[in-house]
Amino acid sequence: MGQGDHACINNDALQANGGFVAKLQRILVILGHPDAESLCAGMAHAYADGARHAGAEVRFLDVGQLAFDPLFQGYGAAQPLEPDLAAAQADIAWAGHLVWVYPIWLGAMPALLKGFIDRAFVPGYAFKYRTGSSLWDKLLSGRSAELLVTMDSPPWYFRFVTRMPGHHQMKKAILEFCGIRPVRVHSFGPVRGASRERLAQWVEAARQLGARQARRAAQPGHGVAPGVPSAATASSAKR
Repeated sequence: MGQGDHACINNDALQANGGFVAKLQRILVILGHPDAESLCAGMAHAYADGARHAGAEVRFLDVGQLAFDPLFQGYGAAQPLEPDLAAAQADIAWAGHLVWVYPIWLGAMPALLKGFIDRAFVPGYAFKYRTGSSLWDKLLSGRSAELLVTMDSPPWYFRFVTRMPGHHQMKKAILEFCGIRPVRVHSFGPVRGASRERLAQWVEAARQLGARQARRAAQPGHGVAPGVPSAATASSAKR
């Protein structure tokens, strides 16, 4: 039995036993910025702290600290998982809510984060194509997600001018493709030229998002937390 099959069986068992709400309180925060001292790192740790203090069980995954080859060789290649990737897959299977914190560089996520997803979200774990069909099974169903995304562009420019290529890639082509939904997106920017006060506001907004997600996850019928209004130039939309 593959890890993907095991994750699906766990989801079914949780829902059958009325444990879906408890699963939503298992939060995995994934830092996708390679710099552990970045704004994204501060926001990721703040989200984790806010959720933990509000009663959620939280694990933290720093992609920049994992030992793995981010160069995906293709679906036909034999490329065994490194121990860090296998552990990351186990953390994703454990979680009911995934929080991805990363910057937008040239319209999309950093290459290291994309390499992590390419290597970890493989057939048999994240999805499985059906024999003789163009359809597929979404093996990570039963989870929700949030994206906390920083950018140098104003969020309105990224949304209306470049049409949010990075958001669409992560939300639709990756997470929803594998069954993870709903996915809520929070955009923070422009980072370039932002004051210390503005940066601190964004970190605090991340902390509030974590606390609110933990509280709402404890209530039946709720999953992803709504956006937190911020005095900073931040946008939050369920797209």
